[in-house]
Amino acid sequence: MTLLNQAEQQEVTAAISRLERETDAEVVTVLTAQADNYAYIPLVWAGLAALLVPGLLNLFANWLNAHSLVLTQWALFVVLALIFRVPQINSHLIPAPVRYWRASNLARRQFLEQNLHHTEGGTGMLIFVSEAERYVEILVDQGISSRIPDATWGGIVEAFVARVRQGKTLEGFLECIDACGAELKEKLPATHERNELPNHLVVLD
Repeated sequence: MTLLNQAEQQEVTAAISRLERETDAEVVTVLTAQADNYAYIPLVWAGLAALLVPGLLNLFANWLNAHSLVLTQWALFVVLALIFRVPQINSHLIPAPVRYWRASNLARRQFLEQNLHHTEGGTGMLIFVSEAERYVEILVDQGISSRIPDATWGGIVEAFVARVRQGKTLEGFLECIDACGAELKEKLPATHERNELPNHLVVLD
């Protein structure tokens, strides 16, 4: 998984600039490789396995005394915690609701941190992508939501998610910006020249 290189980021910047010349919207795009490091997930699964597996084996086989049982549980916990940290394994251990909740929470924090709630006329729009979670969200301020129903963005988000799953994040951004622009130009056309927020793609470490 690789985030966009400088040339690709410039393509996103150019697409935002084109959109903002024709609408009053202030668009910010944010891309992150992962919404959370989920460091606690391996520990949770390793802890559950270490508590249950030796205990169940001992219940039926009765081959461990109390001291050996505790040592076996600790050893199993350490081994599994290390194994479950391997990214290819860890990604399968994170429940989908947890992944989406973390990504959604980060998107809302970014909306505030990028000052999208302080634009003239409340016309801020965030296009947020978290690659590891295959998560895309469009958040808009009241100046846009009062003119364009939130349901409008659903199909655009679904198409973008499909692109992220294909490993085509750049194409997803460009298509999403163009699709959002079509809606915004109709319902929120440009009334005067302004550029309150940076147009470049924000890439989170």
